[in-house]
Amino acid sequence: MHEVSRFYGIVVEMECGDTPPAHFHVRYGGAVVLIGIERLTVLKGRLPPRALGLVMEWADLHRDELRQAWKRGQRSEDLGKIAPLE
Repeated sequence: MHEVSRFYGIVVEMECGDTPPAHFHVRYGGAVVLIGIERLTVLKGRLPPRALGLVMEWADLHRDELRQAWKRGQRSEDLGKIAPLE
């Protein structure tokens, strides 16, 4: 897993070569969730509601960057970093 962002104790990661649909992984405390990039929907797992709200707000602001990071990951390139939620 490659960390692409971190904010308020939330860690956002992507895995190079991961299987579609385009998604990212989020860790917060002991919780883990996979979120689809295109529709910003939870694909697997759970987060506390407040943390999930922050993640969705961040993802909506950075969706194009998430798409680009996903494409780079599919080519096994460096994913880069995405600015945290402020």
